[in-house]
Amino acid sequence: MLWTTGLGWWGLSRQNSVWRDEAATWLVAQRPTGEIWRTLGNDDVVHGLYYLLMHGVFEVFGASTTTLRLPSVLAMAGAAGCLAVVGDRLAGRTAGLAAGSALGLLPPVQFYLQEGRSYALVAAGAALATLLLVTVLRGQARTAHWVGYGGAVLACGLLNWLSLLILPAHLATLVWTRAGRGVRLRWGAAAVGAAAGVLPLILFSRGQSQQVAWIPPLTWHMMIGPAVLLLIGGVCAAAERPRAGRVSVATVGLPLLAVPQLGLVGLSFVQPLFLDRYVLFSLLGLALLIGGAVDSAARAARPRFPRVSAVVLPGVVAVALAALLPQSRAERSPASRVDDVLAMASDVQRMKEEGNAVVFVPSTRRDAASVSPGAFSGLRDIALAESPERSATLAGVEAGPDRIRAAMLAQQRILLVTDAVPVAQPVVTKRDRAKMAVLRDYFVVVADRQVRGRRVTVYERAGAKAPSRRSAGAAPPAGGHRQAPGRRAPRAG
Repeated sequence: MLWTTGLGWWGLSRQNSVWRDEAATWLVAQRPTGEIWRTLGNDDVVHGLYYLLMHGVFEVFGASTTTLRLPSVLAMAGAAGCLAVVGDRLAGRTAGLAAGSALGLLPPVQFYLQEGRSYALVAAGAALATLLLVTVLRGQARTAHWVGYGGAVLACGLLNWLSLLILPAHLATLVWTRAGRGVRLRWGAAAVGAAAGVLPLILFSRGQSQQVAWIPPLTWHMMIGPAVLLLIGGVCAAAERPRAGRVSVATVGLPLLAVPQLGLVGLSFVQPLFLDRYVLFSLLGLALLIGGAVDSAARAARPRFPRVSAVVLPGVVAVALAALLPQSRAERSPASRVDDVLAMASDVQRMKEEGNAVVFVPSTRRDAASVSPGAFSGLRDIALAESPERSATLAGVEAGPDRIRAAMLAQQRILLVTDAVPVAQPVVTKRDRAKMAVLRDYFVVVADRQVRGRRVTVYERAGAKAPSRRSAGAAPPAGGHRQAPGRRAPRAG
């Protein structure tokens, strides 16, 4: 736990950067509890429990990048501790220490270890549920264990309902180890209870499915990562030579790794949902299998090289840390994320003029103004009809395309806040197409700045003064000046 906490503290602020997903946590969690509930009715209900938890953290400790990310660090440290106990009970202390140490070193874990989102908390709940399952399978079952198991799975499901994929993983372990009928029935009762508790969230969240509409359909190259993980896990499991009917590192770790990964792939054929963070908890299985492989290597060396066997674990950790050091450093830089919501504040401050208008494409890029209101003071958000706070949404409610067009045509100078070219999304909504058409047909670019995934472009009216509002809907003049901010590349998956 101390090892994982240390890895989490290292570069925790990421040079005082916050990316768009963390900005959502930052903004929603600082709203009053009643406004959070209203927001969840419109946006991001799948993260509702996490937002409420973070609201409590911010109330007690204040809002900062440290308090934003520290819960994830502590949760993953707890997951590492649970995993160490699981490995110890299944194969001995070396396996447990190796599994717990390996977890914090895995590159995806290092990424989300310092993320102001719920994925590390889900991993902690999954680790606790796995520890309780192993306790039961070792013949130490009590009612409290089953209640705790159901509660842990329920909490995971409320934080991210895709974490319910841990249930078929644990079922595979029960089948592989030939658990008794009583154990299977009690597990079934706990699993059904947890799933029933999460079902209302699943059904309600289906009404907000447009929030994941940007996830691309599954392709073969997206399956390379899961295939590599399963290959590594299979090799590690083979070192233990697992046997049916025996609770071991392989019979617990391999299903925990494979079933959620394959389950998410299967769901993605129905609706595109394949993002590795949704099944981050499955890496508990990989770390457990690595711990078992390290223990097997130490045991194999002990008869002939007793002194060597004692340094296998620290040696493996040291080599892994050195090999992963470049990537570990990269994960702790602002460039590791798609964008940085805070980075553009100074550019906006410098490029704006009092009374200028500002528009956002897409509207969700309004998070920059919400996170850095001082930088946008004096700018008029001419597309906004209702603020995010008043509308209980993440990005606010914008006016219709015609009203936006008329408002823009009445301006002399407009700041456009959008994505930098390499990560820009296609312009798909009618409102955004209207914004870009007016800028293209009536304005020229006078300043342009891209930094850490965000872009600020200043447009000035081409030619004479702006038309009156009455004539704002007229067709563009023939031969008018055209200068677009640059072709946009689709957002990377």
